[in-house]
Amino acid sequence: MVGETDDDRRVRRPGESGHRTVPHAADIRIEAWAASREHCLAEAVLGMVECFADVSGVRPRTVDRVRLAEASDDDLLATLLDEVIYRLDVYGQVPVDVEADEADGGLDVRLAVAELSDVQITGARPKAVAWNDLHIGPDPYGWSCRVTVDA
Repeated sequence: MVGETDDDRRVRRPGESGHRTVPHAADIRIEAWAASREHCLAEAVLGMVECFADVSGVRPRTVDRVRLAEASDDDLLATLLDEVIYRLDVYGQVPVDVEADEADGGLDVRLAVAELSDVQITGARPKAVAWNDLHIGPDPYGWSCRVTVDA
């Protein structure tokens, strides 16, 4: 983990994007940041995947498109992460790359996915997104979010 959990200056710079996990009892706590809301949402997905799978060097088998309807930013974050968990549970798909674009207040997401059998499992699979202390919004560097995922 880069820096301390309360030291954004050591982790973030304006215009940069990224994600990290922070200590949290029995669950996965993800923080993500980027210059835009859409890139921040994509970083949150990658952060969640990184908590349970090593996708480095894995090539996607397909690219799926997901359209999320207009909603609050917090709802978009929860819905997108829930969609990733659903695809993992039902289809055995793991995103190796994510792109998101604003679309009429909602979100147009492209998930480059690999089969679960193609990735190295490194941790507990996510089960659900917790609404407690879930937040995404603008900040001095662009956008940031924080979310807890039950594992």
